[in-house]
Amino acid sequence: MYLSDVDILRGLESGDVRISEFDAKRLQPASYDIRLANKFLIVKPHSIANIDPVNKIVPEYEEVTVTPDEGFILRPGVTVLGMSIEEFGSDIYLTHLSGKSSLARLGLVVHNTAWLINPGHFLHITFELANMSSIPIILRPGMEIAQILFSELTSPPRQNYRDTGRYKSGQDNFTSYMHKD
Repeated sequence: MYLSDVDILRGLESGDVRISEFDAKRLQPASYDIRLANKFLIVKPHSIANIDPVNKIVPEYEEVTVTPDEGFILRPGVTVLGMSIEEFGSDIYLTHLSGKSSLARLGLVVHNTAWLINPGHFLHITFELANMSSIPIILRPGMEIAQILFSELTSPPRQNYRDTGRYKSGQDNFTSYMHKD
């Protein structure tokens, strides 16, 4: 069951839900709109011949910082990584990331597969931004880019995400894409 706006507010008051820089204007009936930060990771051209995830052969990334006035031009058929301004999460709720339909109709995909945030994971989410349109899309820092939803679990998890040993802060998660393990 998803939390309503009333339950999200209760969660914020109790500390069961955390959203940095919370603004009640971005609270929807069952979700909260999050904004795009000003940093993007783009693949360095020709950094590798192919990608082999099993053998951890991945491209090198370059970090690009833009201002709201200039924005970032996302070309058709290109995928880049972006980050949310807000840091969010919950120790008891499952958090879901969803694109905004108004942007999806323009061809913008904000997540290819990574839409689930486990309880205990607090982060600035990394967006997988892809332009499925035939026309470039300008992404501007501060724009409402996606929404988060919170849902109850049928029982408390045996372990918190921080207990798995994979936990990193949202900033570290974003910049870690630039460095191979």
